[in-house]
Amino acid sequence: MNVLEIHNLCKSFGAVRVSRDICLSVAAHQCHALIGPNGAGKTTLIHQISGVLRPDAGQVLLDGHDITAQPIWRRAQAGLGRTFQITSVLPSFSVRENVALAAQAKAGSSMRFFAAASDEAALNRRAEAILARICLEDRADVLAADLSHGERRLLELGIALAGAPKFLLLDEPMAGLGRVESAMLIEILAVLRREIPMLLVEHDMDAIFRLADTVSVLVEGAVVARGTPDQVRADPAARAAYLGEGTVGDPVGGTLGGTA
Repeated sequence: MNVLEIHNLCKSFGAVRVSRDICLSVAAHQCHALIGPNGAGKTTLIHQISGVLRPDAGQVLLDGHDITAQPIWRRAQAGLGRTFQITSVLPSFSVRENVALAAQAKAGSSMRFFAAASDEAALNRRAEAILARICLEDRADVLAADLSHGERRLLELGIALAGAPKFLLLDEPMAGLGRVESAMLIEILAVLRREIPMLLVEHDMDAIFRLADTVSVLVEGAVVARGTPDQVRADPAARAAYLGEGTVGDPVGGTLGGTA
């Protein structure tokens, strides 16, 4: 069964069509990657799935339920988790508190001021279990403001996991990471994808080909190619999407192009 289904999604800003009858689906235990040149409409599509933007036409289904018209918070309650291109953590709270607050919001366990979450043992236990999964357990008491950029990216993933998502939207999670940090995050996501299906938008082509079961290539708001990573790597339309954006690598090499 498909956990996420998108049917004929369309979006325009004035005369500019940024989503053109986009269709895709993601089954349980699958990672579907979305790639394309800058300005192809990848983040706009993520915004429509997450509820930031309303599509002009089409349908978004989560676990068989139509969420096309639902607000962001209802989508989150239904099990849609998201990370962002720019980190969205609470810098004045500790790492543990950031994750506990996200778990609190999902559980509705307390309507008191944010700091009250630190007194709830069950929330803290859940937060600590999540931090262990994302390799931040040793940073639990550190303020989010004092984390490195890579650690903030991991924390944002932990915040998304605290919502007990049925599905994850990952919008460039590797953005700004060094090689070692990227490798760590790829390994974490490789484990998570066995449990939580994902739609991954990413510039790091090593991550795409390491994690994705299916890759869709988006150009000018339309899907021009789709297949396994190897099929897309060899597809002329997929390769042409990167011409002018960077050097197109050998079909059996590690990169499709320089910019996604």
